[in-house]
Amino acid sequence: MTYPELSMVIGGEKVGIAHRRTHAVLNPATGAVIAQLPLADAADLDRALAVADEGFRIWRKSTPQQRAAVLAGAAGLLVQRQEEIARIATLEQGKTLAETRIEVMMVAGLFNFYAGEVGRIYGRTLPRPDGMRSTVTYEPVGPVAAFAPWNFPIGNPGRKLGAPIAAGCSVILKPAEESPASALAVLQALLDAGLPPQVAQVVFGVPDEVSRHLLASPVIRKLSFTGSTVVGKHLAKLAADNCIRTTMELGGHGPVLVFADADIERTLDIAVGHKYRNAGQVCVSPTRFLVEESVFERFRDGFAERAKAITVGDGMDEGSRMGPMANPRRPEAIEALVKDAVAAGAKLNAGGKRIGNQGFFFEPTVISQVPLTARIMNEEPFGPVAIINPMAGEEAMIAEANRLPYGLAAYCWTQDGARQKRLARELEAGMVGINTVAIGAADSPFGGVKWSGHGAEDGPEGLHACLVTKAIHEG
Repeated sequence: MTYPELSMVIGGEKVGIAHRRTHAVLNPATGAVIAQLPLADAADLDRALAVADEGFRIWRKSTPQQRAAVLAGAAGLLVQRQEEIARIATLEQGKTLAETRIEVMMVAGLFNFYAGEVGRIYGRTLPRPDGMRSTVTYEPVGPVAAFAPWNFPIGNPGRKLGAPIAAGCSVILKPAEESPASALAVLQALLDAGLPPQVAQVVFGVPDEVSRHLLASPVIRKLSFTGSTVVGKHLAKLAADNCIRTTMELGGHGPVLVFADADIERTLDIAVGHKYRNAGQVCVSPTRFLVEESVFERFRDGFAERAKAITVGDGMDEGSRMGPMANPRRPEAIEALVKDAVAAGAKLNAGGKRIGNQGFFFEPTVISQVPLTARIMNEEPFGPVAIINPMAGEEAMIAEANRLPYGLAAYCWTQDGARQKRLARELEAGMVGINTVAIGAADSPFGGVKWSGHGAEDGPEGLHACLVTKAIHEG
């Protein structure tokens, strides 16, 4: 397929590479350069800020019907362009076509949900004595600076653009430089559906330069960030200088509690596929499998057997079940974590090394009986590695699940109804899956607690994150 020419989109105009620094975009399956991406300078960012200010004045006056028409129209265009966008995303990010096709539909579903939700931004009237009237209303917060990572090259930009547009805000989006064309395709669908070009813009650049410049501007009133905890903390500090509201979806280290009464074979069939989805480069990936001792060996061996059977290859190949990692940094990081764990006493049950000498492929890996001192037990691996440890029982499993400062997603597998209720209450996570890994949906809030961030995307909560509350009192 032909990879599209890359540009930034500022005020509806495409800004190319002329006289600008560039970033090389790679195909993760081969390591080859497929395009050069223009990077913004200070003048580009200043122009984007001025346009965003203008765009907010335009879009805040739009009707719910106008916003719904744009979002629903974009959803329809995404469905029509599904195959084209999916192939672009696979080429630049690496995940399989099956996954990128689903990702396009995820964004279409989210846009359709927000198209309906914009008509339900209800205020309320408060009871007051005769002659007085007090109302509560919700208004768009203002221009949004949004930063999206590379692991979901279609889905993350869709989230960052959809909520502000639904709320009546303007938005400047900085997607990941590793996967730019996917984000541009999402924006193009919105523009083709009638979104005024001043309302949404896309810039690329050196991340720290762009974030410092945008967040220092009085134009920006909201920050939306998805990425690592380290970067999230840094951006939160920058946002604090201007009292900018924040939604932060940060790192995770997903615990999975597997009890002896679970349907072990069904659990394995579901959990293994979810673990190696997108080569494990998923913030809610199940990572630490905490397995009751009596079924530990059966679970470990079944997991390793299934991991070894996964077909790894170019995401463009319809037969591949796992593609390469997204960039050259990831295999090196995963290899270092696995070696550290084995040196600390962990058992290597499957995988553990890179595949071939072309592209960024890494074997689906299983390690077990991993000491708490190993780095991988304390740092988010963000790769195709499953940790499987035996546990004495429920109390110890909950304690280990909650030990880390992360709290994004947690999973548990048990047929005991009373235990399910206890786990739902005791697990410190923004999202809990009980006998399921399906924890994300357009109508459901997506977010974490502790070092995994605050606020939520998706659902009514994602829309309200881009609104401010105003109380009006009349005498």
